[in-house]
Amino acid sequence: MRLEQLEYLEMIVKTGSFNEASKRLFMTQPSLSNAIKKLEEELKIKLLLRTKTGVSLTDDGREFMSYSKQVTDQVSLLQERYKKHEPRKKSFSVSAQHYAFVVSAFVELLKGLDVDEYNFTLRETETQNIFDDLNEFKSEIGILYLNNFNEKVLQKIMKENDLEFQPLFNAKPHIFVGYRNPLIKKKSVKMADLEDYPYLSYEQGDANSFFFAEEILSTIVHKRNIKVSDRATIFNLMAGVNGYTISSGIISNDLNDDKIVAIPLDVDDSMTLGLVKHKQIELSLTAAEYLKILKRHIQNYGFQIIDENN
Repeated sequence: MRLEQLEYLEMIVKTGSFNEASKRLFMTQPSLSNAIKKLEEELKIKLLLRTKTGVSLTDDGREFMSYSKQVTDQVSLLQERYKKHEPRKKSFSVSAQHYAFVVSAFVELLKGLDVDEYNFTLRETETQNIFDDLNEFKSEIGILYLNNFNEKVLQKIMKENDLEFQPLFNAKPHIFVGYRNPLIKKKSVKMADLEDYPYLSYEQGDANSFFFAEEILSTIVHKRNIKVSDRATIFNLMAGVNGYTISSGIISNDLNDDKIVAIPLDVDDSMTLGLVKHKQIELSLTAAEYLKILKRHIQNYGFQIIDENN
């Protein structure tokens, strides 16, 4: 096993294609394929599956990558520390459901960087995509919620993919509405109060299961339904058509959410928002710093961080 083979595998997984990976590695595709074949023969496992749509990791491949990436990351740190060449750009990626506190913490992380160059990615995306991004090592951490309804299904998916959920905080459901919505006169609302207002929710693509919904109470039938793909659109629809959505209650005025109002929803339910990561991989220094900032933002909104040691 050679370090180059680990780097080749990482590039293939990153690009999802032998052809594209070979271009970025400045080598021929047959040479790249042969290097991976020799690695598989040495390990006596199959690492990759080739399909018409691209390349994906096998179960053995995902497990191998979780260890391999630790090796390549450590080598990169050594090179940056001791070699006389341009260091790799600092990189970090997070995939999350649509939460303002995730974005505001990301902004603070960027403002605190002490480097001139970096490659950072924030994906506000569908629930299934969070798992896919982690499995394909496109993101180091994911952010989503669990509750009594979806927990068994999502925990099963995480277990099958060697992922773990680390709870951050508990929240009671709130609705988000525009500041001109008549409902803002109420201290809390019941589901019956919402019947005549359009219900806004995030689309979940092909994984359009109730268990993947970003909004709790996803099985309730609504007279008026509008699916959206991003937070900007959902906020515009709150103002434009007096729509509402259901979330944690956290609104960030720093991100121009000052025209949105959170109202407690009177239902017997709650949600636990948390971090998803690979079990075997320790968080990078950048990810650890982001998590530290994230927890501080959550506390600033008045929520108590869950102590994992209790």
